[in-house]
Amino acid sequence: MKFFVKKGATLERKTACLVLGVFEGKLKEEFLMQVDRQADGAYLQAIQSKEFSGSKGQTLLLHGGAQMVAERILLVGLGKESALTLTALRQISSDVVKFLTEKQQGSFLLALSQLSFKKSGFEERVQAIAEGVLLADYRYDLYQPKNQPGRPIQLEKVTLLIDAKMDTAKAKAAVSAAEAICSGVCFARDLVNAPGNLKSPEYLAMQAVSMAEQTGIKAQLLDQRELERQGFGATLGVAQGSERPPYLIVLEYSGGHADAKPIALVGKGVVFDAGGISLKPAEKMDEMKMDMGGAAAVLGAMRAAAEMKLPINLVAVVPAVENMPSGTAIRPGDILTSLSGKTIEVLNTDAEGRLILADALTYVGRYQPRVVVDLATLTGACIIALGHQAAAVLGNHDRLIRQLLKAGERSGERLWQLPLWEEYGALIKSDFADVKNTGGRPAGAITAAAFLQEFAAKYTWAHLDIAGMAWEERGQAGRPKGGTGFGVRALIEYLRAEAK
Repeated sequence: MKFFVKKGATLERKTACLVLGVFEGKLKEEFLMQVDRQADGAYLQAIQSKEFSGSKGQTLLLHGGAQMVAERILLVGLGKESALTLTALRQISSDVVKFLTEKQQGSFLLALSQLSFKKSGFEERVQAIAEGVLLADYRYDLYQPKNQPGRPIQLEKVTLLIDAKMDTAKAKAAVSAAEAICSGVCFARDLVNAPGNLKSPEYLAMQAVSMAEQTGIKAQLLDQRELERQGFGATLGVAQGSERPPYLIVLEYSGGHADAKPIALVGKGVVFDAGGISLKPAEKMDEMKMDMGGAAAVLGAMRAAAEMKLPINLVAVVPAVENMPSGTAIRPGDILTSLSGKTIEVLNTDAEGRLILADALTYVGRYQPRVVVDLATLTGACIIALGHQAAAVLGNHDRLIRQLLKAGERSGERLWQLPLWEEYGALIKSDFADVKNTGGRPAGAITAAAFLQEFAAKYTWAHLDIAGMAWEERGQAGRPKGGTGFGVRALIEYLRAEAK
């Protein structure tokens, strides 16, 4: 799909479909009266018959009248002007794509960037619109026949129309940023959606290396022998139940000063999670191919950062394993010695993500990072707490958490802070080892973070539990069923702010 940015009078451009936004309560603006004249009165007739009111997401498709230059005009409701946000604008753009591609329209002219509302700039609005379009055009159909009758078509060309007084170069730069970010999101979605029979730890490692080669990122892989040599006891403990060997993926992006300390991103990479000996129920176990959603977000963010050439240094560490039950799998009650030297009593083999992250958080210390952020589909308890509306953020540094919350709000990937008080740490103390890998049912998302904190105490550190956000159950415009790529946009928003 190709994006173009053009200037020109809105109602004087030939196009298969012209998309215009309408605020609720502002149905008779002058340009809308021009639309009505071009549509031979069909617009006002729709208002009078209450077919269209401008409420958010509402659509009205008008076909060419005698004076209409465009073949069609699609009016899309924006809701109340005072309530319009970048997140809403992004979603409306996705809704437009879904509506038109289902009607087999693969090319249109989008005249939404002229909109102005509080707490947003022109470039931000253009980027949000472009993101909404690109995210809605994503699909994972490698295992389906092409060109199935009745399926929405893929987009071919979208033109963003801007006013004559607007800066074309800035608009194009905003579109380029959106394309890089969505490239990272879609890469992450592809990784999550890949089926378990394909997605071994080695597959994830090879995908990371291929991406790194394409974007100029330095890549290093630690295989099982090297993990054993260095003492990744927690990671190897999780991996020993599977026939498919583990890997540690390490990526370095050097966009900043050579002597500047990097920001470290750590992602949980459990390519399939059956639960180990603490076996999961059969229902929805197929979705456990998404348990590397944190790894996917980290790899997607690295790709986007490199494509955007962000002036910042980054290191990404992803432990990739498969958690399976077998005669060689770890048992509840086993004690593992982590890379840090701390011993871990494994009470539940299905609390495996924190085990591999313990080693990864220790390993990243050799890069002397100034900030460490880990992402993981870590706990079902987080879904109980926040549902599928936000990811949890916890950590040991208030300013970092505030920065991530702000980045989540601006990117449309909402985060919500949970406490990490000292008392929670007491719940993961073990009678037989330094720590145990579960603190029980109460405050499960928090005690999981308290466990991670044992291995991140020396860093400025934050943890994002994205369990409720990495997978879309039902599917909607911009978020088709399957992997969401959640975390990429929030991370890039945070990194762009840090780069400034």
